Amino acid sequence: MNQSTRSIRVWTLNALAAVIVLALGTTALPTQAQTAAPTEEPKTTEQAFKNIKVLKGLPADQLIPSMQFISASLGVECEFCHVERAFEKDDKKPKEAARKMIQMMLAINKDNFEGHREVTCNTCHRGSAHPVSIPAIASEDQVTGATAMEHGEHSESPDESTDASQPVDPILEKYLAAMGGASAVQKVSSRVEKGNASMGGRQIPIEIYAQGPDKRVAILHLPGGDNITAFDGHSGWLGNPGRPPRPMGPSEIDAARLDADLYFPIHLKEIFSELRVAPSEKVGGQDLTVVRGLRQGKPPVKLYFDKSGLLVRMVRYGDSPLGLNPTQVDYADYRDSGGVNIPYQWTIARPNGGFTIRVEKVEQNVPIDAARFAPPPPPPGQKPPAP
Repeated sequence: MNQSTRSIRVWTLNALAAVIVLALGTTALPTQAQTAAPTEEPKTTEQAFKNIKVLKGLPADQLIPSMQFISASLGVECEFCHVERAFEKDDKKPKEAARKMIQMMLAINKDNFEGHREVTCNTCHRGSAHPVSIPAIASEDQVTGATAMEHGEHSESPDESTDASQPVDPILEKYLAAMGGASAVQKVSSRVEKGNASMGGRQIPIEIYAQGPDKRVAILHLPGGDNITAFDGHSGWLGNPGRPPRPMGPSEIDAARLDADLYFPIHLKEIFSELRVAPSEKVGGQDLTVVRGLRQGKPPVKLYFDKSGLLVRMVRYGDSPLGLNPTQVDYADYRDSGGVNIPYQWTIARPNGGFTIRVEKVEQNVPIDAARFAPPPPPPGQKPPAP
């Protein structure tokens, strides 16, 4: 893997997961889209990017999530279809093949499923650049994986089964109590965490600044410069070494908003219009209680609680015109910090990679400069990113 590809992968890991990382969520952006001055009217894909032939008429901020979905479905990087640093060129055959496949997929859904998104790239590819036409003889691990898919894990239609007989309130109350109680949680006005992110066998310093109720910025100190993911409670922005900052798209904002809520255990019923108890699942030998959080017009979020009541996993989905991009966050090593139990380790995983953050130092109720959450000023003559 060359240095450019490695940088792309690191950036993608940084943002999607939420406040920290969306290098994994935002694969390399074509240069012309990053440097173009924003306008008042939202641009379409063909207005913001060069040589768009199939995914026309979509909001420009939906193109990158669509590319992420293709990348995850085929298990490939950007350069599989695109010419590095010249994404608009048609020099590679897989790019034209991808256009034909997208048209075929859209036609199948239109002609057979009333336009509903039932067939996606992942339906056939399942993480391989070339669909497998001959059924494989399943190993024990593959059987387990197939069972998980039957239960909706990371499928196009996340499992909607619920247990209506089990009330959700006791689960939420136990979670809040395990965190230290509402009073302790509300006493925290800010939190600064410093540690390291493990990526590809390397330890990369990271700092996370959170200001109540819902501001957060994560700074990953890469060798070539800082990777920054920031959310100010309303909008967010992403900064990558050697590139101008860009505003977050809708799916990125949705993920960042969940991670930035300093009072998440208290706000669950405000965040989700409905919370339902789902069938329990076994993870790492533990039977976990599962709650599905529903929001109008957005994919569900699955919350996993252990027997102590602590949140140990969150699975969420970023929507795109081609399919859902799953992100799984595992929380571990909970410790008391000023009367509140917080995870000192979390692992963010997506189909094309993951990383683990380990916190070494925590400070709470310390002043944080508001400028940390604002994007840097643009170069002379360039407009700032649109909020």
